[in-house]
Amino acid sequence: MTNVNLAIIYYSSTGTNYKLAKWAEEAAKDAGADVKVLKVPELAPAAAIESNPAWKAHVEATKDVPTVTLDDLEWADAIIFSAPTRFGNVPGQLKQFLDTTGGLWFQGKLVNKVVSAMSSAQNPHGGQEQTILQLYTTMYHWGAIVAAPGYTDPAIFAGGGNPYGTSVTVDQNGNIAEDAEAAVKHQAKRTVQVAQWVKKGLQK
Repeated sequence: MTNVNLAIIYYSSTGTNYKLAKWAEEAAKDAGADVKVLKVPELAPAAAIESNPAWKAHVEATKDVPTVTLDDLEWADAIIFSAPTRFGNVPGQLKQFLDTTGGLWFQGKLVNKVVSAMSSAQNPHGGQEQTILQLYTTMYHWGAIVAAPGYTDPAIFAGGGNPYGTSVTVDQNGNIAEDAEAAVKHQAKRTVQVAQWVKKGLQK
């Protein structure tokens, strides 16, 4: 059986969700997946980025990360999204990209993609769960298969205990409060595993 193609699509202004994406990449590769880490296009004006040293530094540090395209969605058997919460919803940058997928949706090319999501905020009740659930609403319209982590591994509890997807709390210095690396890696491996089952079933 061919390997699972996994696209890890993230938006990150100062680096937290990029870190989550890289942890997921490591675990997915260990699980045998072919992985692409991809960023969504930045919509914020240059002046806003320039005014925040951490944001500016992260943009510069990730300038060589490929930007996601619709072709990447077609290629992927599975997709992991990682994005911060914005008022309990997905960031505009990610939403704008999702709003360009209508053509693929109309052609049925997003059906049976296995998807999962992660998020972050600056306090424990900053909207992380709602952000993930808002994202999954779009996935239901795609006809995608949501592979939530649930409580399938003890690492999830150490990582904050979010059954919908790993979510973290980040302090003013950009430090992640939870011990989330193992939870992210479990979620990534679970997503790949479910995608393997789906891909095998579709090939019969």
